[in-house]
Amino acid sequence: MLNSGLIAGLLIATVFMSGCVPAGEGGEGGSPWNMVIFLVLIFAVFYFLLIRPQRKRQKEHQQLVEELKRGDRVVTAGGIYGQIETVSDDSVVLKIESGTTIRVARGSVVLRREG
Repeated sequence: MLNSGLIAGLLIATVFMSGCVPAGEGGEGGSPWNMVIFLVLIFAVFYFLLIRPQRKRQKEHQQLVEELKRGDRVVTAGGIYGQIETVSDDSVVLKIESGTTIRVARGSVVLRREG
């Protein structure tokens, strides 16, 4: 995967190169292909730096939520540490340190802890 500095450099170079085309007859500057290339590069940057990593994180979270089972030690999005007592289709019951149990949405579990 290309690093963000290299991609930003390519975009800046494309912008400056598109401005270096001499004006033709009628005062038009550059070809429309420069703008097309620039837009494609912008889309590529958004895809590789934003869209693709977000999809990967969503897929990993979905897999984590599907694999939850009784006895797992987890952390919720709200920062609550606990051990899973029961699992249902849309929620889990966590036993927290004080011995209290709470029911939270299954999707709010963001991390499985070891040990």
